[in-house]
Amino acid sequence: MKRRVAPVRVEAAVHPVVVLAATAVAAGILTWFAAGRSKPLTRATEGRRFSPRGRAVTASAAQRLNHASTMLAASVLFDSGLEHYRGQFFNRAMYTPIVMSSITLASSLHGAGDTDPGSSRVRHGVQALAGLTGLIGFGFHTYNVGKREGGYSFQNLFYSAPIGAPMALTLAGVLGVVAERVRDADPDEPRLGGLPAGRSLAVATAGMLAGTTLEAGLLHFRGAFQNPAMFVPVTLPPLAAVLLVRAATKPEGANQAGAKWGMWAVSAMGVGGVAFHAYGVARMMGGWANWRQNLIDGPPLPAPPSFSGVALGGLAALELIERSRIRF
Repeated sequence: MKRRVAPVRVEAAVHPVVVLAATAVAAGILTWFAAGRSKPLTRATEGRRFSPRGRAVTASAAQRLNHASTMLAASVLFDSGLEHYRGQFFNRAMYTPIVMSSITLASSLHGAGDTDPGSSRVRHGVQALAGLTGLIGFGFHTYNVGKREGGYSFQNLFYSAPIGAPMALTLAGVLGVVAERVRDADPDEPRLGGLPAGRSLAVATAGMLAGTTLEAGLLHFRGAFQNPAMFVPVTLPPLAAVLLVRAATKPEGANQAGAKWGMWAVSAMGVGGVAFHAYGVARMMGGWANWRQNLIDGPPLPAPPSFSGVALGGLAALELIERSRIRF
């Protein structure tokens, strides 16, 4: 009697993170192609004829807004990936921001290369969905903090889900939506919600800087501001926000050099913040030799560029203000 041998099963062990990364990349590529090819600047929008200079101004501002959305989406992609990997994706919803930020990143990159003054329905829809996803994530994080023992105490705000982090995806979506609205606006008098586009965007961007500062301030307060450089993200952005609001209230033709320098300073701070966070990782036990642990437990490397993204939105607002022919 022959002995029966159980069939041999060959299974390919694929890490879940690899599957997630592949899904995110595939979603981004599909979004890119769904948005269509970039169109030349010489085409008119829906039969309307505007001056080339007017079209160039709104297209340039829209592209700058897409650059801002791109930087914010990239920051969310890598930051949420690290943070949710640390949480072992115990909730299925934790996969959402990674896929959504990948789609938003692809959409924003596509818009950044599109010089046509007309908007894209696909990009507009993707960016709006990103904004909504960020708001839902904010609700999840708020609930996560509140359900812990002690409620909304500093202890829980410090060590549970970062309450303000999902709003970065909302900001990416908002700036992306504004980019599409600016593309479709009257180049001679671009407006958002019935208000002058540049001035209303400047005030909104100032609010974004204030919110991002609160999130950075909470985490740096947790770190006891042990490095004096940790005071920069809680002092420079509010000053730049004040300059933006002041720029929105200045009379037509006024010099906006101060606000521009403020935005460029915040943008540089965001990029430089990555280097400071990398230094923080190096100071942890094992340094970069123990990168698998220290990248997760140390200062978040992808977080500071969110300031740069918001600052680029401020520069787009200033560009629209300088070329505006009407007052707020």
